Amino acid sequence: MRGLNFDSDTYGLKKEKLSHFRFYFHDVLNGPRPTAVRVASATMTSTSATFFGFMVMMDNPLTVAPEFDSKLVGRAQGIYASASQSEVGLLMVLNIAFTQGKHNGSALSVLGRNPVFSTVREMQITPIVGGSGLFRFARGYAEARSHSRDAKTRGSVYVFHC
Repeated sequence: MRGLNFDSDTYGLKKEKLSHFRFYFHDVLNGPRPTAVRVASATMTSTSATFFGFMVMMDNPLTVAPEFDSKLVGRAQGIYASASQSEVGLLMVLNIAFTQGKHNGSALSVLGRNPVFSTVREMQITPIVGGSGLFRFARGYAEARSHSRDAKTRGSVYVFHC
C-alpha cells in the first residue's frame, strides 16, 4: 500500500487549541413557540416512569445568561430520546451551531448519554465527536448542570480544535 501525501494546510490542520464555552440551553416544551417537540413515542411511554421510547426534535436557543431574552450565541439543534428503562437517561444527538462572534457559522457535533436527574452531567452524555468551520477535527466534552426547574441548563463545553 502506497502512502498518500497529506498536506495539513489543505485540510485546515494547524496547532491544536483548547477552547472553553459557557452558555445556557433553553428547552421549551410548552407554550405558543416550543423549541423542542415530541416527534415519536412508543406505546408504553405513557406508563413508563422513565418515558422510555419517546423522541424529541429540538432547536433550542443558547444564551449568555439564564434569561431567555439574553444575548443569543447559538442554537442546539438535534434529537434526544429516552433510552433507559431504569432511569431518565437520554440519548443526545445534536449540533451546537454558533451564530455570533468569531465562531459564527461553525458547529460542534455532540453524541452521548444524558442522565437527566444527575446534578452535574458530564456528557459521557456528550462527547464532542466532530465539528465544522473553525471546529474542523474537533474533540472534547460537554458538561451540563441543571439551572432551574423550567428546563434551563448551564452548559460548559471543552473542545480541542485546529
